[in-house]
Amino acid sequence: MISILITAYKEPATIGKAIECFLDEKLEDYEILVAAPDDETLAVINKYAKKHHAVKSFKDDGKGKPAALNLLLQHAKGDILILSDGDVYIEKGSVGRLVRWFDDQKIGAVSARPLSISPRDTMLGYWSHLLTDAGAHDARLARASSEKFIVCTGYLYAIRNIIEKIPEDALADDAVISYMIWNKGLKIGYEPDAIVYVKYPDTFNDWMLQKTRSAGGYTQLKKYFGNDFPRMRSFGREVFFGWYKALSYAKTPKEFYWTMMLFFARLYLWANIFIKLKILRKGFTDTWKRVESTK
Repeated sequence: MISILITAYKEPATIGKAIECFLDEKLEDYEILVAAPDDETLAVINKYAKKHHAVKSFKDDGKGKPAALNLLLQHAKGDILILSDGDVYIEKGSVGRLVRWFDDQKIGAVSARPLSISPRDTMLGYWSHLLTDAGAHDARLARASSEKFIVCTGYLYAIRNIIEKIPEDALADDAVISYMIWNKGLKIGYEPDAIVYVKYPDTFNDWMLQKTRSAGGYTQLKKYFGNDFPRMRSFGREVFFGWYKALSYAKTPKEFYWTMMLFFARLYLWANIFIKLKILRKGFTDTWKRVESTK
């Protein structure tokens, strides 16, 4: 059995499409478990639950995505879990492309590939394409081909049902789960043909909120696992390995300028993360903020 876990928060406008895309996969033995804390989103989920017996609705306590995931993990019956969000949608056939990896008993998780649906002709839209293509995609492709550790994208990935609970103060739940799988001696694969479509922030404030949460979550891993974990993302890696790919991704003078602006933005981001997490010692509730412009 396959269990599809979707977490949502104040996403009544997008959760329906997210559910429909999984229903369109025409899977034989599956369930779709959807959690949300707000009544507006739950009302949409409940409509699908009434029409489709595979869809099950859960009201979480609003303490954040990790807590919502823990709720769904308790109820998931499948041997393979597909994890996704309520504000993204998948390309048809993506679930099957992820699941087939698990014929190999050494595979513990498989990441899909996010594609930005934000316009490339704006600075923030261009940044989203650069970071998903020249950044995350190229990094996962290279590391997975060498059987190195990769962090699965939280927008869409599959794991064996071997994780009972994750820390509820985790800023990057996808990174935490990826390492928990890896730490059990299992491999993590990358399936670039399993596509999930994502709208990225279109204001700088929202961009900072999202990236502080995701990039800051990597620095938080030391809290759970000590220093002995493989690093896929850090300020040092960006400085020494990311600049050439970023510059070569630009196709016009305007995009080259936007790339240069991204360098300054990332420097500001990492400085902000260091101050918040290392100096001010801010936790989950202070750092996790809703990103409105991605909805």
